Amino acid sequence: MYRCDCLVVGAGVVGLAIAREFQLAGYETFVIDRAQTFGTETSSRNSEVIHAGIYYPSGSLKAQHCVLGKQLLYEYCVDRDIPHKRIGKIIVAASHSEVGALDRYRASASLNGVNDLIWLDGDEVERIEPNVRAVAGLLSPSTGIIDSHAFMLALLHDFQMAGGHFVPSCEMTGGISEGERGIRVCLNDGTEIFTRWLINCCGHNAPATARSIEGFLPEHAPDSHFAVGHYYVLNGASPFSHLVYPVAPPGALGVHVTLDMGGQVKFGPDIRWIDKLDYSFDDSRRPAFIEAIQSYFPGLNPDMLCEGYTGIRPKIASASKPDMDFVIQDERAHGTVGLVNLFGIESPGLTASLSIAKTVAAIAQR
Repeated sequence: MYRCDCLVVGAGVVGLAIAREFQLAGYETFVIDRAQTFGTETSSRNSEVIHAGIYYPSGSLKAQHCVLGKQLLYEYCVDRDIPHKRIGKIIVAASHSEVGALDRYRASASLNGVNDLIWLDGDEVERIEPNVRAVAGLLSPSTGIIDSHAFMLALLHDFQMAGGHFVPSCEMTGGISEGERGIRVCLNDGTEIFTRWLINCCGHNAPATARSIEGFLPEHAPDSHFAVGHYYVLNGASPFSHLVYPVAPPGALGVHVTLDMGGQVKFGPDIRWIDKLDYSFDDSRRPAFIEAIQSYFPGLNPDMLCEGYTGIRPKIASASKPDMDFVIQDERAHGTVGLVNLFGIESPGLTASLSIAKTVAAIAQR
């Protein structure tokens, strides 16, 4: 049987950030992932946006970790020379009926400590983004973009250089709580590892992983729900110099414009609730995308839209409650010593990752 101080299950961006934090604090740490490498699901199937912290309810974990995480992430990118750009975002009201939503966003942002938003009238939006049609907008200068793969590589490098161990193609199949001593974890190859701290950070599978531990009361784990989003890419040069977001529908941020570090324009994601993980691309979504995009970018040539990719948000509530907060759950909530569960770590998880990591590591140091 192997032994370690900390075992992190799930090598997405948040799992890697947590593993790095524990290893740098002197805990012998392993991070495992059932995939053949790191960051293959939610962490690599998103918009790669550094969010400002505008939309989330004041006092929520999403708001707290997004605002602090943004600061930590920009500092880390500069320190580690990770490709990123503070490109800015404009949230646009395509009609006068949506202007009230911009007021609500500005108020929400202020409560979260985001005080750099700039109100734009329709002419100012057109001056900054000539191809965008809007009656008003909010400019968020602290919103940015990042090469998420380079970020994860840097986290993994820090972790391994400090002595941490990454084990791909390794799945946790169950566990047994042994009280104050720790948790015995069973792996898919038949081996076991005994750990003082078990960090359950495996995204879509986190609720099932928690329930696989003997001694954990299953009612403390939420049900898993899956919301798939499609991304189309624009063939040709970018007509935008900022990210452009419409007023958001419940549970998502709308079909928005993002740019990657190479200048490629992506539109998405939409949101559709599904029963199981399925990353296939459904091109029947195209007409709805075209309609949504043309509401603020009327010059779109539909023939220039190409299929991109899909991502699936690890939701912990159904479509009737789409905006649930992050859940970071330790023994005070569920009674299992040494277990920390992370449930519903969707957007803005990438932005929040370094802040979440500090919070989880602090639990072990109490």
